[in-house]
Amino acid sequence: MSTESLDDTLTEAELKMVAAVDHTRNEFAKIRTGRANPQLITDLPVEYYGTHTPLQQLAGVSVPEPRMLLVTPYDRSAMKEIERAISMSDLGLNPSNDGQVVRVVFPELTEERRKQFVRLARERAEEGRIGIRSTRRSARSVIAKLADDGAIGNDEAQRTENRLQDLTDRYVAEIDGLLANKEKELLEV
Repeated sequence: MSTESLDDTLTEAELKMVAAVDHTRNEFAKIRTGRANPQLITDLPVEYYGTHTPLQQLAGVSVPEPRMLLVTPYDRSAMKEIERAISMSDLGLNPSNDGQVVRVVFPELTEERRKQFVRLARERAEEGRIGIRSTRRSARSVIAKLADDGAIGNDEAQRTENRLQDLTDRYVAEIDGLLANKEKELLEV
């Protein structure tokens, strides 16, 4: 029973750590580089008949050129609201529409803007690391409680904590690798 609960604790911790890495990866995808990426705008909330609706539910987004997104609304009456949502976002984009589609051209990033995005990427990476460490802390408390209750021995508790630390180190390193790639991508001219 105790070994099963230890394995369950480690499995649950690993799943949460994987989720933290995935969340960080998704946050990095939303940080703009010089290239057009549909993920930057697909989650933007658009006012549609009084309800905030994600852009991806209102329009198709394609990348016809490396620095341009083409937003094709399913309902043309939402075009003005889509355009407004994109321009009001903190992405620094100026959309234009021709009555059929909304074009979003990505301007070249200035050095200052690149550095701002690197800082933002570092903040997102630290949030991911904090999530992983929080998961480790929760799992450690479960292990300590099992040891205190006498359900497992101290040696088994120590071995499990070592395995937990290995998991933590592996997923923090994965976030660090993602951050290094994102920084390189952002600073690439």
